[in-house]
Amino acid sequence: QVLDFGWPDMHTPALEKICSICKAMDTWLNTATHNVVVLHNKGNRGRLGVVVAAYMHYSNISASADQALDRFAMKRFYEDKVVPVGQPSQKRYIHYFSGLLSGSIKMNNKPLFLHHVIMHGIPNFESKGGCRPFLKIYQAMQPVYTSGI
Repeated sequence: QVLDFGWPDMHTPALEKICSICKAMDTWLNTATHNVVVLHNKGNRGRLGVVVAAYMHYSNISASADQALDRFAMKRFYEDKVVPVGQPSQKRYIHYFSGLLSGSIKMNNKPLFLHHVIMHGIPNFESKGGCRPFLKIYQAMQPVYTSGI
């Protein structure tokens, strides 16, 4: 049995996708004692870390998001085969997922509307000071707006 839960490279999977992956893994593993789950990823291996850490917390292998991240990092340190969950967005999504499991966070399926963007201060990205920001807005992973550059 093969399931494809792909998502764009360099992105953390959406919370709905993390939920679907964990539920599918748990269902398969609990169907028969000889069942195993094999995870494969063509891109950034840190993305697998998100799935593994989320499942460790989902299945109560780890009691908290932080414990799942720590346990996964230690396993990675000893085996040196899997990249740890290192990007801030990846860690943040593990904490979001933990909030879903505990009930402290609820998923909102209502549409969101972006009315304005406010930048406090001017970032110094150029050698002369200042920056020339542009905005690219995505909906369902498709760009729907790009401001002038």
